[in-house]
Amino acid sequence: MTRISAEIGKSPKKHQHIEYSQRSLFSPICFYSPKLPIFILVTCVTLFILLNIRFSLQTPPSFPTFSLPWTLMSQWQNAIFNSTITSTNYANELNSAYLYKLHQSVTFLPLKDLRYAHAALNGHTWFMSSMYDTHQEGDVHFQQFPSQSSQGRLLCLKGKDTHDGSWNSYALAWPEALPHNATFMKGLTFVSYNHYNYENLWHGLSAMVPFVAWHKNNNCSLPTRWVLYHWGELRFKMGLWVKTMMEATFGGPLNIEGFDEIDENMPACFEKAVVMRHNEGGMSRERRMEVYDLLRCNARIYCNVSLKDRSNEIGMTLFMRTGPRSFKNETIVTEIFYKECAKVEGCRLMVAHSNNLSFCEQVKLMSTTDILISPHGAQLTNLFLMDRNSSVMEFFPKGWLKLAGVGQYVFHWIASWSGMKHQGAWRDPNGDHCPYSEDDRRCMSTYKSATIGHNQTQFSQWASKVLAEVKARKMEQASIKGTTTRPIDCSCA
Repeated sequence: MTRISAEIGKSPKKHQHIEYSQRSLFSPICFYSPKLPIFILVTCVTLFILLNIRFSLQTPPSFPTFSLPWTLMSQWQNAIFNSTITSTNYANELNSAYLYKLHQSVTFLPLKDLRYAHAALNGHTWFMSSMYDTHQEGDVHFQQFPSQSSQGRLLCLKGKDTHDGSWNSYALAWPEALPHNATFMKGLTFVSYNHYNYENLWHGLSAMVPFVAWHKNNNCSLPTRWVLYHWGELRFKMGLWVKTMMEATFGGPLNIEGFDEIDENMPACFEKAVVMRHNEGGMSRERRMEVYDLLRCNARIYCNVSLKDRSNEIGMTLFMRTGPRSFKNETIVTEIFYKECAKVEGCRLMVAHSNNLSFCEQVKLMSTTDILISPHGAQLTNLFLMDRNSSVMEFFPKGWLKLAGVGQYVFHWIASWSGMKHQGAWRDPNGDHCPYSEDDRRCMSTYKSATIGHNQTQFSQWASKVLAEVKARKMEQASIKGTTTRPIDCSCA
């Protein structure tokens, strides 16, 4: 040590370099380092462990000197193994506890929320009132489960009451924690809310149109089942016309769910579900026209309607009713329109009663109709089955204008939404006498079931005007298109 120090004193530069090299090479095992005992201990322990691993892969040592280390190693391994099992069990118990809490946290709320009875169709509506709809500008309002807005939760329904929707309920649940005794139903479920009913052509179709729009927007997705509610009350069927229209659109029979195999106190949870509760609300005219085009096209294919060039023909159809809002004298009304039709080359008058025609007979009749003449009523829903730009003439009994409310304009709306031309309405100024003032709503019970008279002069002038307009339009279209057939495109994508 003294000699090295002396040499360093004599040649600083040279020995500083040597000393640096020595420290770089030998510092880990330097005999003068205080870390030496630790290094030796670690090395011994490492060698000991490696030897034990080698022997453990062969046969246990038979030497007495190794008996104690092997006992310690076995205890150490058992401790680690038991610790792993304990941790796994604890994690499983913890997960089970959380899942149990999730099961118990599923809360069912009434489908019909009576707090919103005064405004049952506004905002959230009183059907599933706690939920927000998904809505893009110009498109349908809907709810989808599971989705980001539902935080990945599924829709569950409970109850089969057909008289009071407040006894039926709904809830959201995570797929891993469905409520107790829940039945899991695979596939896509359409859940419909209708404030009116599914038997009437107009009201039933209005409830179905948003599903067709969603179907068109979502790669033509088909439902596995339908669940129908009216004011939260379960319904098990649609009117035949509405049902057949949906079968034509979705390509097969409808499975309307009745929950026959599920107790009324047991919930059903759906793998996927789409809920509509605002009918066509929120849809733009352009979007509605696309949907009605799809409905018309599928109905014609379903009914095997053969389309041909009709540019030289004008189909004028008197679509009669029986009972309320029928014409008092059908014969005279028919004669008036027949005379006007005969004055126009290519015009052909057809007279039909809606209650005597099957669904496909109505589809075929409308496909050859350019001017639809009919009293106000559900049968006018067929108007969208005509070619675009066809005309509608509507008739009302006395008193409807003042007392019937906005509902009397539904066929103005559907004509606009489906690309037709509503040519106005004739309102009978004469009719049954009401004992109250004309503004008294009690008179509506009298007017609602009244029949419709006629005015030969007004009917003739009106028919002549509409026929001239249709004739001019057809001639213009024929000169532009120059085609002999009308192509069918039923693509929903």
